[in-house]
Amino acid sequence: MQASDQRDTNQNEQQIVDQQTADLLCLHDSPLVRIMYLGAGFLALLLGVLGAVLPVLPTTPFVLLAAACFARGSEHFHRKLLENRIAGPIIREWSIYHSIPRRVKRWAYLLMALSFMSSIFIVPELWQKIMLVIIGCILAFYIWRVPVRETRITNESS
Repeated sequence: MQASDQRDTNQNEQQIVDQQTADLLCLHDSPLVRIMYLGAGFLALLLGVLGAVLPVLPTTPFVLLAAACFARGSEHFHRKLLENRIAGPIIREWSIYHSIPRRVKRWAYLLMALSFMSSIFIVPELWQKIMLVIIGCILAFYIWRVPVRETRITNESS
């Protein structure tokens, strides 16, 4: 009985995810424009991957931009990006709620601070250090402005 309930729950969750994916997808009518969206999506995804290893380049905004471009350029690549175990939940969270969970916001602040502090210690020129402080403050202000969505923790008692 419990296994069938779990299977029904998983099927319902999958139907909701499929519906949300279909709602996000809005392919452009023109094949030429779709190719341009596809190219922009790959460029944004490349910048997002580079942002994962470079300290000053952000990852999440480029992944979100890639998802938006793929939603208008290619159903296949849009679905692949949404099915990714790392990028998929971030894209869905932003697309549905336009907010981030509080724990993610805390991690963003921590990683951003570590990244910018290490970059400030590495760069030699004073003007570069000042520029990094200014960019870090602008980015922190932007993250502060993003709404927080409280996640519900469900305790399933058997």
